[in-house]
Parts: sequence; structure tokens; C-alpha cells
Amino acid sequence: MIPFGVPSLVADKPSRVRPFIKWAGGKTRLLSALLPYVPESFRRYHEPFLGGGAMLLAVHERGRLGAWASDLNEELVNAWQVAIGEPSALCARLLSFAERDSEDYYYEVRGQRFSDPIDRAAHFIYLNRTSWNGLYRVNRWGEFNVPWGAREFSMPTMGSLQSFATELSAVRVSSLDFRKALEGVREGDFVYVDPPYLRISDTSKFNGYTQKRFVRADLEELAGRLRELTERGAHWLLSNRDSEQIREMFPDEEIVRLTVRRSVAAQNRRDIEATDSPEVIVSNRVCLPR
Repeated sequence: MIPFGVPSLVADKPSRVRPFIKWAGGKTRLLSALLPYVPESFRRYHEPFLGGGAMLLAVHERGRLGAWASDLNEELVNAWQVAIGEPSALCARLLSFAERDSEDYYYEVRGQRFSDPIDRAAHFIYLNRTSWNGLYRVNRWGEFNVPWGAREFSMPTMGSLQSFATELSAVRVSSLDFRKALEGVREGDFVYVDPPYLRISDTSKFNGYTQKRFVRADLEELAGRLRELTERGAHWLLSNRDSEQIREMFPDEEIVRLTVRRSVAAQNRRDIEATDSPEVIVSNRVCLPR
């Protein structure tokens, strides 16, 4: 077994399941670069910015004492909880959305609110899989405002949802701020953090995953919390956009730069264009792969 603090250089067995949603900044394409920095075994796994959960799906089984994941987006967390706990009921509810799927129906249900957890989860997944580029964005009043994506609803199958629920049955998912989520980290645990990217400029329009915007002060506080985790004897890994801000906040940690191909909005159009995104991996304890 590779000791704690040393990356696994062995090819990873792919997860049996994939993320059931598309999430802006998702890490599926970055996994091959991230996984060499993850210990082969650790005490518990923590992920306080869950999103689509690509990393969770890839490494949660390495945690000997379980996995804890969280996100501040309550609708996202509810969808995860229902997908894990009620896959059959979720599939049945998704069918009702699929039967009425159209552009008009999308705008009809976009502004609706549901109280039942299963209805809320199905509504969230339907919007995610039919909205423009799978984007989740809310305004300051918490209203989902992404336009229709001009595509049919691609519904998860019953088999995929059941496999998802079976594989993640022991994972605990909750709605928490990262500050609260990191309180339970102990020596020997592994933490992966993928916080929202800060705005590139004051005119940049997207960072609206929740009503509460993630700003520089939050990132600075996160950096301080991660230094505390190092003192506790935990290992952590952070991924984010490469920027002077990130490098200033982590002067003593290992930083690796890489480029990721992402799909983004074309200027003044609803088309999608591929672009190279400069990203960084920041690590506190891992010996870098050679």
C-alpha cells in the first residue's frame, strides 16, 4: 500500500457510474491530472464544493471510514440525496417531465417551485439536462434564469440511477458552507476543494451557483482553513483557475499549472466554443509525480 502523502502512480480503476448532471467547472476532464495527487488510502474523504461530483465518484472508496460531501446549493444537494436514496421514485418522476418535454414546457416549469424532495430533484435534473450548456445560474433573488438549450431532455436510465445509488449508498451528502464542512476534518483525512472561480473582471457575469456569491474574501478564508488542516495532519488538494490571486494565497504549497479544454459561450451568441483554460493544482503534502 502506498503510504499517506505519496500519490498513487498506478492506473485507476474507472468508477462504475458517472455524474448524473452537467456542472460548470466539472472535473471529469481533469481527473487524469488530479488523481496522481490523491493518496491510495486515507481515513475519511471530504469534499465541500460537491458540484457534479466527478472526484467523489473516482476516489470515495479509498476512504476507510467513509466519505462526506457537501455544497451550499440546496437544490443540488437535494438532487444528490434523492438520487442516492430514492432512485426508483426519482426515475418515475423524471418520466413525467420527459413526456411533456419541449421549449414551451421548459419555460413553463423553469420558474416553478416544488416542496416535495423527489419533485424538487426531478425538476432540478430536468432543467440541468435541457438548459443552455447545462448551466445552473440564479440571480440574487434565487431565481433560476438560464435559457432553454435547444435540446431534448436526455433522461438518466433506471439502471444508471440504481447503480449510482448502490455505489454511493455509504456517502453522506449535506448542505453546508465550506467553513462548517471542514470542521470535522481530522488527521489522516483527505480533502478535495474545488471552489467557484472568482470573476475574471467586474464585467464577468457568471458566478451565480447560489444566491450567496463566492468572492475573494471567501477564497482567502478558505486558504486559511486549509493551512489549519495541514497543521491537523490532513492532506488536501485544491483545483482552480490559474491566477495571481491563487498564487499569492498559497505561497508555501506545491502548485502545478495545466491547461484544460472547456466549452464556453461565444461572445454575444448562444453558441458554444471550445477554449483553453489555464488551471492549477495546489497540494499541501503530496510528493509531486515525476
